[in-house]
Amino acid sequence: MNTPFPQKPRIAVVGAGALGCYYGARLAKAGEDVHFLIRSGRAAIMARGIKVKTPTERIHIKKAQVYGTSEEIGPCDLVIVAVKATANDQLKKLLPPLIGEHTVVLTLQNGLGVEEPVADIVGAHRTAGAICYIGSYRTSPGVIECTFPGLMMVGEFGRPAADRTHAIAALFNRAGVKCEAHNNLEEQRWRKLVWNVPFNGVAIVAGGITTDVIMADEGLCTLARRLMEEIIDAAAKFGHNIPRSFLELQFERTVKIGKYRPSSLIDFEEGREVELEEIWGEPVRRAKSVGAAVPRLEMLYWLLRRMITARKGKFRRR
Repeated sequence: MNTPFPQKPRIAVVGAGALGCYYGARLAKAGEDVHFLIRSGRAAIMARGIKVKTPTERIHIKKAQVYGTSEEIGPCDLVIVAVKATANDQLKKLLPPLIGEHTVVLTLQNGLGVEEPVADIVGAHRTAGAICYIGSYRTSPGVIECTFPGLMMVGEFGRPAADRTHAIAALFNRAGVKCEAHNNLEEQRWRKLVWNVPFNGVAIVAGGITTDVIMADEGLCTLARRLMEEIIDAAAKFGHNIPRSFLELQFERTVKIGKYRPSSLIDFEEGREVELEEIWGEPVRRAKSVGAAVPRLEMLYWLLRRMITARKGKFRRR
């Protein structure tokens, strides 16, 4: 879509986890008109604002524009979906009041098939996605630790990048977020899985370990490599050619972030929903649909599914 994107957009951030607060705070610091839709921890954020700590700076948005309902915010030019994909059933209620004539909805969610639920609600022509290579976590409501600011890639759902895609990328770049517009959003999602599938998954099934432990263990490191190779081979079946050098780059980056707890491990250990289907289940189903052999990925999926089911029972008994 080539609808003009405003120079000074009205922005809604749906969700106040690590990504929502981090990117929202950066945009707000840059002087953008940012409205946060927050339902959990809203009182704390209203009282203390949003604080972000990175390796090089501290950001404190003392008076964040915080709301409890979408209706209080109203239509916006850009809606950033920063809730977990496991909460997508809530989007049917949250998104419609935020939609205007030319609204773009940008989902930051992980995995495959995350644009479709958004498109079903607001229309495919309004839907875009972002892949976020970032190491961040929330320590308390509105307080974010970012160990690796990384890179964001934005693209249109089922279409090449348009003028508005480049405008959104420029918006984030002005806010200090390294951001690129890409023509093939689905390929970028497969690329993100090259890291997410092994490191999030192995961290959980190997007993709650950090990425440095995986990298230091010959067997686990080999398993991560084989899982990456399966993802790359499956992506190729869909016409997405990811070079083997990209695999090596993921290992180089993982070494640099040191002792890191992947987001899925944090969710698992704290009893929150894990994006099981989006990160592991959907890639398995898509790979098998085109005859790609992914035995390790499929095994990891079933192990995770069993562990998550057992954990749910444990938390229910508490």
